[in-house]
Amino acid sequence: MQIPRLHPDTIEEVKLRADIVDVVSEYVVLRKRGKDFVGLCPFHDEKSPSFTVSQTKQMYYCFGCQAGGNAIKFVMELGKRSFADVVLDLARRYQVPVQTLEPEQRQELQRQLSLREQLYEVLASSAQFYQHALRQSQGQKAFQYLQSNRKLKEETIQQFGLGYAPAGWETLYRYLVEDKHYPVQILEKAGLIKPRKEGGGYYDVFRDRLMIPIRDVQGRIIAFGGRTLTDEQPKYLNSPETELFSKGKTLFALDQAKGGISQLDQAVVVEGYFDAIALHAAGINNAIASLGTALSLEQVRLILRYTESKQLVLNFDADKAGTNATERAIGEIAELAYKGEVQLKILNLPDGKDADEYLHSHTPEDYGELLKNAPLWLDWQIQQIIQDRDLRQATDFQQVTQQLVKLLKNIANSDTRNYYVSYCAEILSLGDTRLIPLRVENLLTQIAPVAVAYTKPVSAKKAWGSSKSPLPTERSLLEHAEALLLRIYLHCPEQRQAIIAELEERDLQFSLSHHRFLWQQILEILSGDGQTENFASPPDLISRLQDQFLEFGSEMGLVSHLFHVDEKNQKEILRTPQVVQAAIACMDLVMLEKRYRHFLELWQQTDPEAEPERYQSYYQAFYAEKIKLQQIDRQRLFSITELL
Repeated sequence: MQIPRLHPDTIEEVKLRADIVDVVSEYVVLRKRGKDFVGLCPFHDEKSPSFTVSQTKQMYYCFGCQAGGNAIKFVMELGKRSFADVVLDLARRYQVPVQTLEPEQRQELQRQLSLREQLYEVLASSAQFYQHALRQSQGQKAFQYLQSNRKLKEETIQQFGLGYAPAGWETLYRYLVEDKHYPVQILEKAGLIKPRKEGGGYYDVFRDRLMIPIRDVQGRIIAFGGRTLTDEQPKYLNSPETELFSKGKTLFALDQAKGGISQLDQAVVVEGYFDAIALHAAGINNAIASLGTALSLEQVRLILRYTESKQLVLNFDADKAGTNATERAIGEIAELAYKGEVQLKILNLPDGKDADEYLHSHTPEDYGELLKNAPLWLDWQIQQIIQDRDLRQATDFQQVTQQLVKLLKNIANSDTRNYYVSYCAEILSLGDTRLIPLRVENLLTQIAPVAVAYTKPVSAKKAWGSSKSPLPTERSLLEHAEALLLRIYLHCPEQRQAIIAELEERDLQFSLSHHRFLWQQILEILSGDGQTENFASPPDLISRLQDQFLEFGSEMGLVSHLFHVDEKNQKEILRTPQVVQAAIACMDLVMLEKRYRHFLELWQQTDPEAEPERYQSYYQAFYAEKIKLQQIDRQRLFSITELL
């Protein structure tokens, strides 16, 4: 929806009420460490946690990828959503009244917000209606099915809010519209009724079906799945896509499984509603289900928020349809798996059973043992490739080899790839160990043909000169020096005036564009506060810069790490006066070296016979810069590189 500009009071109130630990915990498994919380960063792949959340500062920061900001920024970055959209979402969650800068647009905004709330309400009322109907005479067949066929206890039926949609064409419609007085348009937008093609009026979408509520991560009902109790097709019918429900972005039972996933550090994905319900009933509470579609990348990323080791087990049916579903799911997340960003395993239960069927004749411990020994997805893929193939036949051998090479080519990690090359070579050797080295060589040749690297020779430098552009070491030294100076300015208010004075006295500017941008933002805040004379920066400087971050995300992304201090940074700035002196000297040194190279290059390009005066002028200029460089070097009482 089109969102008008929000009033600053609304934004500030959201910032006050939206606790960052509460917000981040929706997406990241956080553990208390000292006064802060830590977890695996959701913005980059990592094996040990470098992502910290400070409840006192209401800020997050990753020491691995330098992502950082407040609760609003976190949700914006994670979901790639707009500022206004996130503020509205958090406002709804924390009951913050929404104001806009354009009063005439306020009514339309409230109407759109009200629509979502009405949808939640009517879906909740529908669920209560279905649960009540399950226990009436008309629902006895459905109730018997749950107890006898699915072997579910009353507590599980209540836990998942299972119900029954009566067989009549307008039963739910009459209850919600005539008895409860909900608007017809709301029922239609919720996917509960459809308009008749002829004669006017509406009819219920779900009729004579066992009803399974589908909830979002927060536990709110957003849709339904309905299972037929007859031979009617389809066997399972889901709600249509609505304002609240998107099948490719939703996982059944995630609201109930997210705690178990975090605790066990593993998620089990099954195909059907009743597979997930049966696993939860058996105490296996880290199970979720896809909604009859191939597992999407978006669904996988949603699951992985709750597991540190990123371990995902696919337990789809072992029949042909289930195998195809597994293949489709792997296809969606193969790139993540090849890179090692997800530890993907495949569990096929014995005799082609699904999880629900298996638990009717086996214990939860039996299932847990199979889960523990589930093969990695690459092993499963290899077995699928060689299944029903006779490697003694030339055609089968060639086709299997080609498919294995295609699989091996995509493995990014060299150690993993080498392991599977050896494994596949053993398979292709058919027990003859003498052939293994040959098979390894053949596979490696096809995976990565030999390529000759060509390095262009570097011409000799002129006697007086050096390269035109700064060396990488110089660039990194300057980067560190400027960053350190800015970090000291932000975190050591007592040093701010001294830093300003030093920069002005030496006529220095920040050379790197992202540092220059941050400095400009600081100066603008000072100027806006009327503090440019004494440079007494406001106490909330970092917080105000963080707000600027939201507006200039791409520019500020390179400097967000400067808003935070880790143990290493803390040690650096403990020697603040010396470090400021070293950083300023480094910046000065780099500027002098640039001028020195510039005049040297001009001197080298000038013909002394054709332009003797210009030749002499350039010589004096570069020589003067060289003398200054030597003076700075002699004047230093300590090594810049040691301090920086």
